[in-house]
Amino acid sequence: MATTAEVAVGTERGRTICGFCGVGCGLVLDLQDGVITKATGDKENPSSKGEACIKGREGWRHVYSDRRLTRPLVRKDGELVPASWDEALDLVASKMTQIKNEHGGDAFGMFSSSRSSNELNYLSGRFVRQVLGASNIDSCNRA
Repeated sequence: MATTAEVAVGTERGRTICGFCGVGCGLVLDLQDGVITKATGDKENPSSKGEACIKGREGWRHVYSDRRLTRPLVRKDGELVPASWDEALDLVASKMTQIKNEHGGDAFGMFSSSRSSNELNYLSGRFVRQVLGASNIDSCNRA
């Protein structure tokens, strides 16, 4: 951590794990009045040893973007309109059930990222196989 002299007056520091991928890089966030002002790699994190990619260092800016979605949108009469989480999830579930009933489970597929955690890839694969009934699973982890 930086010494007090290196941090602007009124700035708080906090450690977190970057959420952009599954690597687990540590970040140190500078906050002023509860607002993130800077992100740097956490040198004490054993996974990243102080390193962070551009997404980790600069991605925090998206938190404050006026273009950021903060609630689900569903299409009604050709327009995207705000909806509750229950409404959005019910719509997704009903559409997926309809597709499965009409075309079978193999109408679905999953492509996982090498940057996702092992746990996320495992759970995604189980969901596709057991819930959707599909075997169309692939990853960019192949040689």
